Amino acid sequence: MAAMTGFDVELRSVSVTREDPLTGEVREVARDVSLQVAAGSRVALVGPNGAGKTSLLLALVGATPFRGEIRVGPHQVVPKQLAALRKDVGFVFSDPSDQLFCSTVEEEVAFGPLARGWADADIHRAVDDALERVRLGHERTRAPSALSLGEQRRLALATALCCRPGLLLLDEPTASLDGRARKELLETLRQGDATLICASHDLDAVIDLEATVVVLGEGQVLGQGAAVDLLYDAQLLDRAGLEPPLRNLR
Repeated sequence: MAAMTGFDVELRSVSVTREDPLTGEVREVARDVSLQVAAGSRVALVGPNGAGKTSLLLALVGATPFRGEIRVGPHQVVPKQLAALRKDVGFVFSDPSDQLFCSTVEEEVAFGPLARGWADADIHRAVDDALERVRLGHERTRAPSALSLGEQRRLALATALCCRPGLLLLDEPTASLDGRARKELLETLRQGDATLICASHDLDAVIDLEATVVVLGEGQVLGQGAAVDLLYDAQLLDRAGLEPPLRNLR
């Protein structure tokens, strides 16, 4: 199975609504968002809790209601194209335990290609490659639940990488990681060919990824540009309710 190149992604006037699971109240969490993401680039959605970051990630795979238009590579995000779209997109949740359910690390990584009907030889090669990329090749017989949080995050990433997606979506990929685990994860992300869009509170990680930044506040785009420009704009960060990165590059 040939590796897939990154997808172009476009959002046109996208507004996302979410239903509160406790009250049933439906509210708009992202409003009139328009973005163009070039194939193979890395983009970080940053903003406070409730700014609409995760909702936009979910909208990109049609997992939450939205208005407007979204295109991911050759796919329009509409009901009749969702099955094909989701085969070409990798999604890594903020809590890796939400997506790990197999008995061993190797079975976990092989599940996606098996479900897609890949040939055995292609599956073996893809599993080996994905585990090597996240440095878990020596853990293939262990139970996912026996891994550390950092290892579980890398395993969840491997399950996405194994299917060779054109778009990789990550929700808070560095949350709760220690320094070494964080560094290893970011190194893996920098080496990928897929277009990457992540939601993150970790502004220093965003700088390390050399990502284009989209600053969100109250569901709206407040700014978009290079991390070294936007993440040291005190006025913009104050408007978005964010603190500047820990490191000082200026």
